[in-house]
Amino acid sequence: TNFVEVYLYAQNYDEQVIKIDNKEQLVNIKFDFEGAETREVIFRKFITKRLQRATAIIKIPSNKKTIIFGENVDIESKSYKNNLAIYIENGIVKLGTVREKTLLKLYSGNVYAKTQKNSLDLVSKNGKIKIDNTSYNSKHKNRALGAEAKLTIISQKANIYLTTQ
Repeated sequence: TNFVEVYLYAQNYDEQVIKIDNKEQLVNIKFDFEGAETREVIFRKFITKRLQRATAIIKIPSNKKTIIFGENVDIESKSYKNNLAIYIENGIVKLGTVREKTLLKLYSGNVYAKTQKNSLDLVSKNGKIKIDNTSYNSKHKNRALGAEAKLTIISQKANIYLTTQ
Protein backbone atom coordinates (compact mmCIF):
# COMPACT_ATOMS: atom_id res chain seq x y z
CA THR A 1 0.00 0.00 0.00
CA ASN A 2 1.00 3.64 -0.07
CA PHE A 3 0.57 4.00 3.71
CA VAL A 4 3.12 3.83 6.52
CA GLU A 5 2.04 1.05 8.89
CA VAL A 6 3.18 0.99 12.54
CA TYR A 7 2.86 -1.99 14.91
CA LEU A 8 3.83 -1.60 18.60
CA TYR A 9 4.78 -4.43 20.95
CA ALA A 10 5.13 -3.28 24.58
CA GLN A 11 7.11 -5.26 27.16
CA ASN A 12 6.37 -3.50 30.44
CA TYR A 13 3.55 -2.70 32.82
CA ASP A 14 3.21 1.01 32.02
CA GLU A 15 1.30 2.28 29.04
CA GLN A 16 3.47 2.87 26.00
CA VAL A 17 2.16 5.09 23.27
CA ILE A 18 3.28 5.83 19.75
CA LYS A 19 2.81 9.46 18.85
CA ILE A 20 2.51 10.02 15.12
CA ASP A 21 2.73 13.53 13.68
CA ASN A 22 1.75 13.39 10.03
CA LYS A 23 2.59 16.35 7.81
CA GLU A 24 2.48 16.65 4.05
CA GLN A 25 5.94 15.23 3.31
CA LEU A 26 6.93 13.95 6.78
CA VAL A 27 5.78 11.31 9.25
CA ASN A 28 7.30 11.73 12.72
CA ILE A 29 6.98 8.63 14.94
CA LYS A 30 7.92 8.83 18.65
CA PHE A 31 7.57 6.50 21.62
CA ASP A 32 6.15 7.92 24.81
CA PHE A 33 5.70 6.28 28.20
CA GLU A 34 2.54 7.42 29.94
CA GLY A 35 0.79 6.45 33.14
CA ALA A 36 2.02 5.63 36.61
CA GLU A 37 3.55 2.45 37.86
CA THR A 38 0.83 -0.10 38.54
CA ARG A 39 2.82 -1.92 41.19
CA GLU A 40 5.37 -0.80 43.72
CA VAL A 41 8.92 -1.75 42.91
CA ILE A 42 11.16 -1.68 45.95
CA PHE A 43 14.07 -3.96 45.19
CA ARG A 44 16.16 -3.21 42.08
CA LYS A 45 13.99 -0.31 41.04
CA PHE A 46 16.73 1.08 38.78
CA ILE A 47 16.96 -2.21 36.88
CA THR A 48 13.19 -2.45 36.45
CA LYS A 49 13.06 1.06 35.01
CA ARG A 50 15.78 0.24 32.52
CA LEU A 51 14.03 -2.91 31.28
CA GLN A 52 10.95 -1.05 30.08
CA ARG A 53 11.11 -1.35 26.32
CA ALA A 54 9.03 -1.52 23.22
CA THR A 55 9.44 -2.86 19.72
CA ALA A 56 7.93 -1.30 16.65
CA ILE A 57 7.56 -2.74 13.21
CA ILE A 58 7.26 0.04 10.68
CA LYS A 59 6.29 -0.90 7.13
CA ILE A 60 7.30 1.79 4.66
CA PRO A 61 6.12 1.90 1.03
CA SER A 62 8.88 1.24 -1.47
CA ASN A 63 8.68 4.70 -3.07
CA LYS A 64 9.52 6.65 0.13
CA LYS A 65 12.86 8.07 1.22
CA THR A 66 13.49 7.18 4.87
CA ILE A 67 15.48 8.97 7.59
CA ILE A 68 15.71 7.45 11.08
CA PHE A 69 16.90 9.33 14.21
CA GLY A 70 17.33 7.77 17.64
CA GLU A 71 19.46 7.20 20.71
CA ASN A 72 19.54 3.54 21.79
CA VAL A 73 17.84 1.90 18.84
CA ASP A 74 18.18 -1.50 17.19
CA ILE A 75 17.18 -1.44 13.53
CA GLU A 76 16.55 -4.32 11.17
CA SER A 77 15.81 -3.60 7.53
CA LYS A 78 14.52 -6.21 5.10
CA SER A 79 16.65 -5.08 2.13
CA TYR A 80 15.01 -1.67 1.75
CA LYS A 81 14.85 -0.62 -1.92
CA ASN A 82 15.08 3.19 -1.60
CA ASN A 83 17.48 5.73 -0.13
CA LEU A 84 17.96 5.22 3.59
CA ALA A 85 19.66 7.45 6.18
CA ILE A 86 20.10 6.41 9.83
CA TYR A 87 21.44 8.66 12.60
CA ILE A 88 21.64 6.94 16.01
CA GLU A 89 23.81 7.00 19.13
CA ASN A 90 24.04 3.30 19.86
CA GLY A 91 22.48 0.14 18.52
CA ILE A 92 22.55 -2.99 16.44
CA VAL A 93 21.81 -2.28 12.78
CA LYS A 94 20.99 -5.11 10.37
CA LEU A 95 20.57 -3.70 6.87
CA GLY A 96 19.96 -6.87 4.87
CA THR A 97 21.07 -6.43 1.25
CA VAL A 98 21.98 -2.83 0.41
CA ARG A 99 20.20 -1.92 -2.84
CA GLU A 100 20.28 1.90 -2.90
CA LYS A 101 22.19 4.80 -1.39
CA THR A 102 22.47 4.13 2.35
CA LEU A 103 24.02 6.42 4.97
CA LEU A 104 24.54 5.28 8.56
CA LYS A 105 26.03 7.48 11.29
CA LEU A 106 26.32 6.07 14.79
CA TYR A 107 28.55 6.37 17.83
CA SER A 108 28.77 2.72 18.86
CA GLY A 109 27.19 -0.64 18.18
CA ASN A 110 27.33 -3.36 15.55
CA VAL A 111 26.43 -3.10 11.87
CA TYR A 112 25.63 -6.06 9.62
CA ALA A 113 24.94 -5.81 5.88
CA LYS A 114 25.18 -7.68 2.59
CA THR A 115 26.59 -5.83 -0.41
CA GLN A 116 26.70 -6.61 -4.08
CA LYS A 117 28.35 -4.26 -6.57
CA ASN A 118 28.24 -1.42 -4.04
CA SER A 119 30.66 1.44 -3.53
CA LEU A 120 31.79 1.46 0.09
CA ASP A 121 32.93 4.29 2.35
CA LEU A 122 33.47 2.90 5.85
CA VAL A 123 34.94 4.68 8.88
CA SER A 124 35.12 3.31 12.42
CA LYS A 125 37.80 5.02 14.49
CA ASN A 126 37.90 2.55 17.40
CA GLY A 127 35.83 -0.35 16.06
CA LYS A 128 36.45 -3.28 13.72
CA ILE A 129 35.77 -3.33 9.99
CA LYS A 130 35.43 -6.81 8.55
CA ILE A 131 34.39 -7.60 4.96
CA ASP A 132 33.86 -11.32 4.40
CA ASN A 133 36.84 -12.65 6.39
CA THR A 134 39.21 -9.75 5.77
CA SER A 135 39.84 -7.15 8.49
CA TYR A 136 40.61 -3.52 7.73
CA ASN A 137 41.94 -0.59 9.73
CA SER A 138 39.76 2.33 10.76
CA LYS A 139 38.91 3.30 7.16
CA HIS A 140 37.99 1.41 4.01
CA LYS A 141 36.92 2.77 0.63
CA ASN A 142 35.96 0.82 -2.43
CA ARG A 143 34.53 2.42 -5.55
CA ALA A 144 32.95 -0.31 -7.65
CA LEU A 145 32.64 0.28 -11.38
CA GLY A 146 29.00 0.39 -12.41
CA ALA A 147 27.97 0.42 -8.76
CA GLU A 148 24.25 0.12 -8.19
CA ALA A 149 24.38 1.63 -4.70
CA LYS A 150 26.66 3.32 -2.19
CA LEU A 151 26.99 2.32 1.45
CA THR A 152 28.46 4.95 3.79
CA ILE A 153 29.03 4.14 7.47
CA ILE A 154 30.64 6.66 9.83
CA SER A 155 31.25 5.71 13.45
CA GLN A 156 33.46 6.22 16.49
CA LYS A 157 33.25 2.78 18.12
CA ALA A 158 31.01 0.58 15.97
CA ASN A 159 32.00 -2.81 14.61
CA ILE A 160 31.13 -3.20 10.92
CA TYR A 161 30.58 -6.66 9.44
CA LEU A 162 29.84 -6.90 5.70
CA THR A 163 29.41 -9.85 3.40
CA THR A 164 29.57 -9.72 -0.38
CA GLN A 165 27.48 -11.82 -2.73
